[in-house]
Amino acid sequence: MGKIRKTYDAAFKKKAVDLYLKDGMGYKTVAKELGIHHSMVRRWVEHFQGEGMAGLNEKRGKANGPGIGRPRTRPEDAEVKIKRLEAENALLKKLLKM
Repeated sequence: MGKIRKTYDAAFKKKAVDLYLKDGMGYKTVAKELGIHHSMVRRWVEHFQGEGMAGLNEKRGKANGPGIGRPRTRPEDAEVKIKRLEAENALLKKLLKM
């Protein structure tokens, strides 16, 4: 069985970032106070400094752009399939003549 990952909302992450940046606490001190691992605090601070509040939003499970994610499949129409196969055969015949 895999490890169950806990997700934190942006407000909680912002609180951790503020404790580090504004209050001058260290990563380990912030982590101990909030009951999380210090590497998470470091990662959230880096994301916040690079992207602002958008860097603290959850990104897992959100595909962006074309070609990302599982391809959608639809049954191919018979006429389209015949045309595709004829074009494929013509190409193969052309390559064999060379």
